[in-house]
Parts: sequence; C-alpha cells; structure tokens
Amino acid sequence: QTTGNIWNEDLKEMLESSKESLKLEAMKRVVGLIAKGKNASELFPAVVKNVASKNIELKKLVYVYLVRYAEEQQDLALLSISTFQRALKDPNQLIRASALRVLSSIRVPIIVPIMMLAIKEAAADLSPYVRKTSAHAIQKLYSLDPEQKEQLIEVIEKLLKDKSTLVAGSVVMAFEEVCPDRIDLIHKNYRKLCNLLVDVEEWGQVVIISMLTRYARTQFTSPWKEGVEFDENNEKAFYDSDSEEKKGPTESKPYIMDPDHRLLLRNTKPLLQSRNTAVVMSVAQLYWHLAPKHEVSIVTKSLVRLLRSHREVQYIVLQNIATMSIQRKGMFEPYMKSFYVRSTDSTHIKTLKLEILTNLANEANISTILREFQTYVKSQDKAFAAATIQAIGRCATNITEVTDTCLNGLVLLLSNRDETVVAESVVVIKKLLQTQPTQHSDIIKHMAKLFDNITVPMARASILWLIGEYCERVPKIAPDVLRKMAKTFTAEEDIVKLQTVNLAAKLYLTNSKQTKLLTQYILNLGKYDQNYDIRDRTRFIRQLIVPSEKSGALNKYARRILLAPKPAPVLESSFKDRDRFQLGTLSHSLNIKASGYQELCDWPAVAPDQSVRNVEVIEPVRYLKAKNLKSDEKFYSDDEEENEKEGSDSSGSEDSSSSSSSEGLFMSASCRTIGHLNSDSSSVFGDTKDLGAPASFAWMCLSKFMVCDFLNYFFVHVQKQGTPRTPWTICTSCLSILISSLPSLQVSTQSFGPVKSYELLHHMTGKGLSAKYHFPRQPCLYQPSMVSVQLSLTNNSDHCLEEIHIGDRTPASLNIHCFNTIGESGGPEASVTVSMGIDFSDSTQAANFQLCTKEDRFNVSIQPAVGELLMPSSMTEQDFCKEQGKLLGMNETSATVTATSASSQNINKQVLSVANVGVVSSSQSNVSRFAGRTVSSGALVLVSLELRESPTALLTINTEKSVMASMLLRDLKQALAQP
Repeated sequence: QTTGNIWNEDLKEMLESSKESLKLEAMKRVVGLIAKGKNASELFPAVVKNVASKNIELKKLVYVYLVRYAEEQQDLALLSISTFQRALKDPNQLIRASALRVLSSIRVPIIVPIMMLAIKEAAADLSPYVRKTSAHAIQKLYSLDPEQKEQLIEVIEKLLKDKSTLVAGSVVMAFEEVCPDRIDLIHKNYRKLCNLLVDVEEWGQVVIISMLTRYARTQFTSPWKEGVEFDENNEKAFYDSDSEEKKGPTESKPYIMDPDHRLLLRNTKPLLQSRNTAVVMSVAQLYWHLAPKHEVSIVTKSLVRLLRSHREVQYIVLQNIATMSIQRKGMFEPYMKSFYVRSTDSTHIKTLKLEILTNLANEANISTILREFQTYVKSQDKAFAAATIQAIGRCATNITEVTDTCLNGLVLLLSNRDETVVAESVVVIKKLLQTQPTQHSDIIKHMAKLFDNITVPMARASILWLIGEYCERVPKIAPDVLRKMAKTFTAEEDIVKLQTVNLAAKLYLTNSKQTKLLTQYILNLGKYDQNYDIRDRTRFIRQLIVPSEKSGALNKYARRILLAPKPAPVLESSFKDRDRFQLGTLSHSLNIKASGYQELCDWPAVAPDQSVRNVEVIEPVRYLKAKNLKSDEKFYSDDEEENEKEGSDSSGSEDSSSSSSSEGLFMSASCRTIGHLNSDSSSVFGDTKDLGAPASFAWMCLSKFMVCDFLNYFFVHVQKQGTPRTPWTICTSCLSILISSLPSLQVSTQSFGPVKSYELLHHMTGKGLSAKYHFPRQPCLYQPSMVSVQLSLTNNSDHCLEEIHIGDRTPASLNIHCFNTIGESGGPEASVTVSMGIDFSDSTQAANFQLCTKEDRFNVSIQPAVGELLMPSSMTEQDFCKEQGKLLGMNETSATVTATSASSQNINKQVLSVANVGVVSSSQSNVSRFAGRTVSSGALVLVSLELRESPTALLTINTEKSVMASMLLRDLKQALAQP
C-alpha cells in the first residue's frame, strides 16, 4: 500500500508537469495500471485536468481513463462536461467518439438532455466509427432513463438504415436492448442486413443472426410441415401444361420457401467457416430453428470442428449437440468417433460426450459403443464411471437386443472393488429388472448374497426394494435378509431403514409365519427412531397390515397397496426437454429461463405480407430516345445493312438513325454517321459537319451522364457493327480531353488495356448458345450503385435462337438491370454484345440468374473480383493524405509485399490490372498512390505502395470495408509479385 501511494504521488507530479512528454508517459503508466486491475481512482483530479490537452495521443489516453472512472467520480466529471461537448466537434473521429463514450458513462439524470442531443448529432456523423459509438450510447441512456425510449427509437430507426458494416452490429444490439418487439423497424432493412452480414465484425454478426432468427419465426411459414413436398427450385417446370396446374384440392401442394427466407439461409451459410466460435454457433442455431430438415445437416461438420477449441467452448457446443442429437441422430452419427472420450478431458466434458454417444446408439453401432463404454467403466474418475453405468442402462432400455448383454455386464461389475461402481450398478440393475423381473430371479439372488459387502446406502436400499418387490420369487432368501437387517437396523442410514420397513411389511403379507415376529420387532424399533419420517412410516405400516379395531377397513386393501405392480421406469436423457429453449442461449445451458431471455415464436399459419420488405428503388432518368427504335431486331439483319447504305446518303434521316442497340439512349441517333469514321480520324467526332443535326444536338447537350452514355455505346455496341467491315479507333488524347472537360465526373485516368473475359455459358451446356462476360470498368448508366457488365452472346447452333433474355434470379431480391429481350439471334456464328448492371452490394458473392431462350433456361453465375467493385476517384496528393489520416487504426490494412518492378509505370499497370482505381499523382518517386470508391456504398478505398529495399515494398489499404481490404490486399500482392 505504501509503494502504491508513492507511485500515485509520482504520477500526480508527472500529470501536473508542464511537459507534454511527461504527461503522456504518466498516462501510459496509468492506463497500464488499469489494465492490470489496479485501482487508479485517486488520480482522477490530476487526470481530468488534461482533458483539454491539444496533444491527440494524450487526449485519447485521458478519455480511456475517464470512461473507466466517470461513473465513480461523477461530480468531478461533470465539471469537465463543457470540454466533452466541445470535443464532440473535434476533427478527429476518435476524439469525437471518445467524448461521446465518456459523456454516456456519466450516469447522472440531469445531463440526459445533453446526452440525447449528443447521440442524435453523432448518429448523423460522417464517420461510421462515431455512429457506431452513438449506437452504444443509446443502450446506456436507455438504462439511465427509460422514458427516453421513443426518441431513442427514432435514432435507432435512422441508424438501421446506415449502410456501414461498422454500424450494423451495434445498432442491432441497441434495437435488442431498447425495442426488440418493434419488428416493423426491421422490415425495410432486412435484406440489407442479410447482405451486409458477411462483412460485419464478428460479435455484430452474432447479434444480427440472433435477431434475424426471431424475425424469421414471425414472418415466414414453417418449412417443417408434414405431408407436403419440398419444392427446392421454387419454380414450375418449363413444359407444365394447363391441365397439370388444375390439380385436385386433395393433392398436397409443394412447400415454396419465401425468397427472403432463403436469402437469410444462403447469406449465413458462409459464416460456418468463421474463426469465431460464437458466430458458428449462432449460424448453427439459426439453421436448427429455421432451415428445412434436410438442410440442417450442413452445420454438423462446423460444430464438430469447434470441439478442438478450449474446454469452455467444448462445453457449450457439446450441450447444443446433445440436444440436437436426441431429435436427429443421423446428423452426428458419421462423426461418432469425434465424441470418444479422451484422458485429458475434464469430467463435465466426458459426461457430455457420454450423453451424446448414448443418444447416437442404435442397433447398427451399439456393439462399438458398448466396447467403448467397457473402457470408460474402468476410469479412475469415479463420477464418470458412474455416469457410464447409467449410460449402459439407457442403452439396455432403448435397444432391447442388447438388454441381456448389458445386464450380464452390470452383474459382473457387482464384484468390482470400487464401491461407487458397485452401487451405481445395483441402482441401474434394479431399474432394468423392473422391465422383465420374471426372467431374472438368479440376478436377484446374486445381489442378495453380495448385500453384506455393499456399504453404499443407495445400493443397499435398492437391493432391499428388489427383494421386497419380488419376495415371492425368492421365498427362502427374503426372510433371511430381513433377519440380518433387524440386527443392524439402528445403525443404518435413513433411506435403508425406510426400505427395511417396506420389506418387513411385504413379507408380513406374503409369509407371515416366518416373518411376523421380525416385522413386529422392526416396527417397534422404527416407532422410536429419531427421524420423524421413519416414525410416521412405521405407524402407517402398522395400521395398514396389522388388523385392529382402529384400522377399520383399510387393512383389507393392504396387499393391493403394497404389492401393486409398478410401471417400469423410463431412462431418459437429461437434455430431452431443453429444446424448449433457443440453442446457444444461457437459458439452454442452464435449463432454466434466464433473465432477459426472449422466446422464439411459433411459425405463423399464414405468412404476413412479404411486400413490407420491399425497398423503393429510384429509377434512373431516361434520356432522349431515337424514333422507331426496335427491340427485337435481328443480329446482322438484312434491313440493318440496307439502313447502313441509306445512312451514307442521308445522315439526318430517321431510318439511318435507327439503332440495333436495345438500350435506346439518345446517342443512338448519330451512331450511323459516327460509324463512317475511318481509322485515320483524328478526333472522336471527326469533322462535325458530317455528323448531322442529331449529333450536333448531342454535342450541345453533353453532360457527365451523356458522356458515359457515349462511351458505353462506343465501346460496347459498336462491336456488332464494326467487325470486320468497319475498323474502329478512337484518339486517346481526344478521349482524355472529353473526360477532363467535365470536372464533376469523378473518373480518373484508367488503363484501357485488354479486358479479361470470363466464360458464362459454354455452347455445349447452352445447346448452341455461348456467353462470355467482362467488366468494362465504366459507370453504370442504369443505377449508380450497379457494376457495369458486358455480355457477348454467340449463336453456335445451326438454327436461329429466339427470345434471348434474363430469367429468374437468385435471390429474388438481387438487383439486376437486364438487357431487353433479343428477338432472333440470326444465323450460325452470329454474335451480339449487350450490357447489364448488377448491384453486388460491395460483396464478392456471386450473382445467380437464368439466361433463357424461347425453349430453354440455363443457370449461370457472375462472380466479381473485389477490384471490379470499385470506381476510380480523382483527388490530389494533399487530399489523399488528408483522407488517409481519417482512415487509420481499424480502417487500415498493410503488409510487406514483393514488388518485382521498381518502375512506377509497371507498378501502375500491375495495380490497375487488379483494381479499378485511379492513379493519384505523387511527389515521392518511391511512393505510388491510387484512389477509388466502392460502387454500391461509395466508401473510399485508398491504396499506397512504398518501395523499400529491393524487392520489398509496404502495401497499405485504407478503407472502412475491412473484409474487402483483406481480399484486395491478397490480389494486389499476387499481381505485384508477377514479373
């Protein structure tokens, strides 16, 4: 204690010093003391003086201290409240968040209005880290003043709409604490939460999955209905006739899963590979409570994997497996060896494994399990050995084929030196003999002979009960046992005395000649026993079996009362009734309803309206369309060739302006004239006098969206006209001028090198239709949050393919802008390039849909590389450094990589080959910088590469999307290592 006081005095002097370095060193020591569990509350006055320090590092440590002790030192903390309020406006996001955290830790009702105002402002902060902190503060304010519930719900509703993965978990936790019954707040955010789930931090995933489990049980119908067929594809066969649709009402309808129900199951499935055991357990319980029965087994392997974790984790996982294995043995039977007991396992782990093995026992594997049990019985752990004997008894009861084998084995255990094993064997044998006593009189005789050597009270009482219950089958042995008990009655335990009295009464009724005097002697001993239970039992038995004037007519029924046939006991698992609690909860672990436990609702008989989860999508503005635009024109049709010829004579005519593009954008009006530019053209427009009125109008109306339209048209749709008849080139300098003339268009220098194509549909699988796709790295015209994708469709068959279009998508909520239906494909080897937009929601998860013709449907999938989910962003080096400073700490991912080239030109080429980012000019020759934004959410992604000693370099990625940063780092690392 004296040493502690000396340290406190030294720290106080350092904290009151005028030197920032001493104060910083003192705060580091103070926070170190807190981390070790030491009490540093005496330093509060000295620490709080530094709350207004201009040193950022010092201020951070002060806030860490204040969060810990603000609740204990409320008066002193209130003196600095104005400083906290000013800090809420600090440019540094960590300071703003720390100030809010301290403010919400001062639990004084008088500052509730200030806290509420701070929370509302923080909820609208530009930094997702501050918004996350505001969600945490909501829970603290609600516990301090529950009357603020309505205002807090408004903030929660606002934060639920936040697209940041950093905020999602925290706001759902606030929702669960404040208003878990307000399911209506989740409707519009349900699909977003499902799609963001994979990118949310781990403990946020646990909270969201738990909430979505409860939500799903209220919004979807049960997939476990009996007597119905499960329709996996959720669709009709293509050739179903009308007559088949009009089936009789008696025929059961297939179960059709709600697309949103399927969305939740599909998006949580990848989390089974999570390194966090709580996440895996959450997904497992979600599948157990929500998935169709034939799909639940996918969680088995992940749960078994968790058994390699610490014993605390094993205990919880095994408890849940024990509950699951009762209802569905087939899930875990292939992994039975994973539940074999190890010598290093603790007793509670051994017992749970034993429980699971017993649940999995059946006719096929019982011999293997019993051999394993024989080893367990010899264990030095007496509690475990006793539990094994109980398990053997359960196996004998459940599987009649091995009942005799188990009984014989238990009888052999009666000769064991260990009293605990012998006693447990006696108890289990007693229960088994009740199932078929007529066949086992020899076992009863054997147990009676061992009676003198058994000292455990429960075992002695069990033998006495057996002899009394079946005394007519052992008429010679039973009286002798009663004689021995009469000698030692006063020295026996209470439970043994009670069974001795019962034995005496039964023998009095069945063999009164030999046992009448013994019975009277035992009843007299029991009459004066110290235990009142024994005295009461003795008086009751005397009146029941010995006729007298006071006993009345009761003794007429003595035999029917004492010797009535008893039902055989049922040996059941202790986990049988635990399924009433949600798996993975504290209530399930304790088998008692814990405080705060929210029960799962029963499935609704009729699903509520699913349209409540639809989110209104703002359609993009359509520009001027060309007249007479036909969406069903043929590939390379004869009419098209004629129009081209006419267009050379009259560039302004309506016929020549008709385009085969299915998009119908305004630039189509001048496409024919532009088509006559040759390879020598020095400008993208050539001589403007040749363009005609439509093109002149287009030039006058250029905007950033129109330029995108033109670029998209030029690089996409011209392909089906230009090859091989008309060569197409574009002057890159003119293109740069065109883009740079529009500063509001946030596109920086890109690489227009060869684009990598991916096969979407092989012509063998597509019955003649083949498809390839690539990412053109252009802004999507249809919706800003979509990624532009170009499809090249080729007819490899010997006939025309009709009505090529996009069919159903999976999930149904997947946001895709489809190309218009293509009427005919033309002849063999005809091809066309079309564009579409897909909203991947900043995730690399594949977009699954159907590519259809008039006669067939083909399931296809487009999976983007993480770099294709970005759009380049233009910024100066100064702006880059400023934004990078805001994305430090948890928003920064870095690694040392191998850079095979030190040339900035080669580095730019390697980075741009992986990611669609813009090059930021750098004043440092050894540093390359790139900037981009995610297409869907607009989150900033900053990449910097600092060359060090050859061939090493430091690669740093700063972004709020931590999962995306890890994947991008991996891809860049591979690209930079290539020569």
